[in-house]
Amino acid sequence: MPINILMPALSPTMEKGNLAKWLKKEGDKVQSGDVIAEIETDKATMEVEAVDEGTIAKILVPEGTVDVPVNDVIAILAGDGEDVKAAAAGGGAAPASPLPTGERSAAQQPGEGGAPVQRAAPSPTPSPQPSPQRGEGAGHATPQSSGANGHARIFSSPLARRLAKDAGIDLARIAGSGPHGRVIARDVEGAKSGKGLKAPQAPSLAGPSIAPSMSDQQVRSLFEEGSYEVVPHDNMRRVIAQRLTQSMQTIPHFYLTMDCNIDKLLAAREEINANAPKDADKKPAYKLSVNDFVIKALAVALQRVPNANVSWTESGMLRHKHSDVGVAVAMPGGLITPIIRKAETLPLSVISNQMKDFATRARARKLKPEEYQGGTTAVSNLGMYGIKDFTAVINPPHATILAVGTGEQRAIVRDGKVDVANMMSVTLSCDHRAVDGALGAELIGAFKALIENPVMMMV
Repeated sequence: MPINILMPALSPTMEKGNLAKWLKKEGDKVQSGDVIAEIETDKATMEVEAVDEGTIAKILVPEGTVDVPVNDVIAILAGDGEDVKAAAAGGGAAPASPLPTGERSAAQQPGEGGAPVQRAAPSPTPSPQPSPQRGEGAGHATPQSSGANGHARIFSSPLARRLAKDAGIDLARIAGSGPHGRVIARDVEGAKSGKGLKAPQAPSLAGPSIAPSMSDQQVRSLFEEGSYEVVPHDNMRRVIAQRLTQSMQTIPHFYLTMDCNIDKLLAAREEINANAPKDADKKPAYKLSVNDFVIKALAVALQRVPNANVSWTESGMLRHKHSDVGVAVAMPGGLITPIIRKAETLPLSVISNQMKDFATRARARKLKPEEYQGGTTAVSNLGMYGIKDFTAVINPPHATILAVGTGEQRAIVRDGKVDVANMMSVTLSCDHRAVDGALGAELIGAFKALIENPVMMMV
């Protein structure tokens, strides 16, 4: 039987991906492990490997197609000894639309041809199993089921979701008339006039509900037609919006701010850089930045305050043995947080060179998922933009994030006299479920002691 190759989930947050390039064409034979395509995710461009052996019988999603949902059929593989033409005719589903909206008929469901499924694997590591996403339920037998978080998922076509969003109608109130009760476009059109609408559900006793945001149509109606242009969201911007909204809605943030004297740090940095070994071209082996010291100081501080080096889960606290520090890196269209693993064990020179490599590859979207997923804390530094202080949003599963402002000369009082010192303000955002006020104060205090006396990081 033909094997359906599906759009893989290359990261836990991935809902859709862009099929950037096919590296194999119809009729090509593939072996397990062969790279068959390049997929653009919300964070990076990754190679996808074949899992089984066979012949590419049919490509359903042409290269250049954007917003292909995870688990959609992208190609059909004929097994060894199988008739390729028969496999192409008998397997798979209708191809994803090359339109940016990804709209398709409600009847076009992945895997409905009865073919077994092959999930393409990302290179170099296998993709995690995708978690079900709201609105992406193709192939399920019921229109509504409970997700991992206990919330109902409403099965609907992409076009129906867009129409409902524009009209400001909750999909959960629309009775679906599509296959297996799926909500389709005509159901939304009927709901606009009150047809097929279910009664509003009573509010949950589990907690307060979040007020819905304004629909696209409501926002656009506030502005004169032609006074703006619509810039479609890419996958990265959508994921950033979803994760940070979820963070602010579900994590009780509180903030602690301290001013740090970085006179000794700047002197140490200058001396270390001046004495860095040079290669044959007289290029230094490393060039430390203030941010490198910040990463190291936060990593060591977490080792000194281990109860703050944690992640919250409903079943128990994860207390981490090492300090894996994510560092926010700006890139076109958003940001990403590559992670310095076991940062407390690394020399400053290694941290510096790792960060330069991560920043270069992040901007080219060449980071691997394992290089930006996880971590125990994070640093967000806007000092290079002249920002004095700010608060940062926690990125789960972290329980803390340190926002770093600019280093600047300020007037301070020392021994009863006004003096000038290089000062830097830092603000620690804490997840109050995992880190209480006194514990957060202990952590930022340990950071301040290390950043003001950088020699202590080496002990």
